[in-house]
Amino acid sequence: MMAPKDLLLALVVILAWGVNFVVIKVGLHGMPPMLLGALRFVFAAVPAVFFVPRPKISWRLLLLYGATIQLGQFAFLFTAMAVGMPAGLASLVLQSQAFFTLVFATLFLGERMRAQNLVGLAIAAAGLAVIATDGGHAMTLAGFALTICAAAMWALGNIVTKKLGQAELVSVIVWASLVPPVPFLLLSLGFEGPRQIVAALGSLTLSSVFAVAYLAFVATLLGYGLWSRLLSRYPAAQVAQLSLLVPIVGLASSSLLLGEALTRAQLAGAALVMGGLGFNVFGGKLLRRRVTPSGSSRAADSRRNSA
Repeated sequence: MMAPKDLLLALVVILAWGVNFVVIKVGLHGMPPMLLGALRFVFAAVPAVFFVPRPKISWRLLLLYGATIQLGQFAFLFTAMAVGMPAGLASLVLQSQAFFTLVFATLFLGERMRAQNLVGLAIAAAGLAVIATDGGHAMTLAGFALTICAAAMWALGNIVTKKLGQAELVSVIVWASLVPPVPFLLLSLGFEGPRQIVAALGSLTLSSVFAVAYLAFVATLLGYGLWSRLLSRYPAAQVAQLSLLVPIVGLASSSLLLGEALTRAQLAGAALVMGGLGFNVFGGKLLRRRVTPSGSSRAADSRRNSA
């Protein structure tokens, strides 16, 4: 069991990451998505990079981590939310990264899928299909598709993370944050244009400054810093289970703070996705509990017959 102090830290991370989606929406009201991404990682890297030692991993892995889990994930996610993906649904659909990770781990690392993984994947996929086909007035299909792309990039980053070994995660986050700013700025120049960049920077509001600060310092540095501390103290499976609470916080905070409401079909889809995620994590225990008693009874019948 987690110590009460560590459980409190875990709740801080869950709240920080859950509310993160509302903050992204706030940030996008004042600046375009690629510029928001650039500023997020500029301040995640500087000045921390001058105080945090470089992780003992190759530059290639550092670049791959920054290109996938940071640049790729958030370029797609920020754009998705800019073109009509609600914050609450984004927090939920992004969790499909867990299943992309399973597929990529099978393809690239030779890992085997277990029965609970396949069942969980099928349940969650059905939920995502319900959400995609229903849409609702607040969600665009483009926003949904881009969020799925963001989840796939996160999953590729997870594969890179598996290659990091025992590297200090906070150091990786800080140093890898040097990778996204320049590509984000180039994307901003290409898709958003110099006029929009100058206009956004010239009319910064307190809400925009707050959003950038939150994304850089709270969601990135504080969130991953505390998460790595938990991973160093407890089994990874035990810590990973807590991430199931992030979309719950995301859906609740977006409803409370942004007034987002889900349709009945979206609620049903959300329940299926959460059910699939839950079965992926806990399904192995449930299946073993069902197999063990039957196995015991068969052994008992065998003993009686032999007697």
